[in-house]
Amino acid sequence: MPKAPHDPYSELLSGVVSLIEEARLAAVRSVNVVLTSTYWLVGQRIVEHEQSGSARAGYGEALLKQLAQDLTARLGRGFSERNIEQMRLFYLGWPNPQSLSAKSALGPISQSLSAKSGVRPGFPLPWSHYVRLLSVVDPNAREYYEREALLGG
Repeated sequence: MPKAPHDPYSELLSGVVSLIEEARLAAVRSVNVVLTSTYWLVGQRIVEHEQSGSARAGYGEALLKQLAQDLTARLGRGFSERNIEQMRLFYLGWPNPQSLSAKSALGPISQSLSAKSGVRPGFPLPWSHYVRLLSVVDPNAREYYEREALLGG
């Protein structure tokens, strides 16, 4: 069988397509990391606000409801009361940014991480994965499932 002739243009096109596809995938991953870490920081701010304010359960429910309404009015979809509560629970479920996620994404992060510092904790899984992991009560099991998701299992 004769060998196909060398086609420099096809090689160029293939290489450019690969570069663009890799860049698009990297962009999607970067957006996921930024959004997920932002949701963790939102949860942190809510918890810190609650701890410096009223400890009554009714206050917390009213706070989340009001925050959801105001964020939706200013920013649009994605800020339902349930989603705001999940952000709060996300922070409580992963209170230490040096968890498996942070170590695998960014390396060591200072314990004094602040939402105002500009440093974002690294969470390599998409937000939807963490929402699912919130239902896992046992922290060891949660870490196991997180590790499995990171490894593609």
